[in-house]
Amino acid sequence: MQHVIIVIHLMLVLALIGVVLLQRSEGGGLGIGGGGGNFMSSRGTTNVLTRTTAILAGLFFATSLILSIVAGMNRAPTSILQGNTSAPASAPGSAPPLGGGSGGLLNQLGGGQPATPSGPQVPQSK
Repeated sequence: MQHVIIVIHLMLVLALIGVVLLQRSEGGGLGIGGGGGNFMSSRGTTNVLTRTTAILAGLFFATSLILSIVAGMNRAPTSILQGNTSAPASAPGSAPPLGGGSGGLLNQLGGGQPATPSGPQVPQSK
């Protein structure tokens, strides 16, 4: 279902780009819409293009909201600061989890003693 909505969304984007480019700006735009040979007057063309732009923009926002809702439906809330209560089963030959699988992420990252530097030391103030 998500793929169908994405395809519809992309078609709306292309149509919206096309309709916006067809509109006449203050500088004349692409030059479309002027002259006496058109089947509609410039005022009628402006109303049709404005209405079409508004409809396409509304559909674009609707598909954007639908895509965000569909993307978040199966997402469970998680926290990177809390450790897992059950240790995940690791594949044979893989490295053990960092920090032994206990504690949160901050405890796992800061679990070891810092290595002593081999270069010159910065004087410490006391």
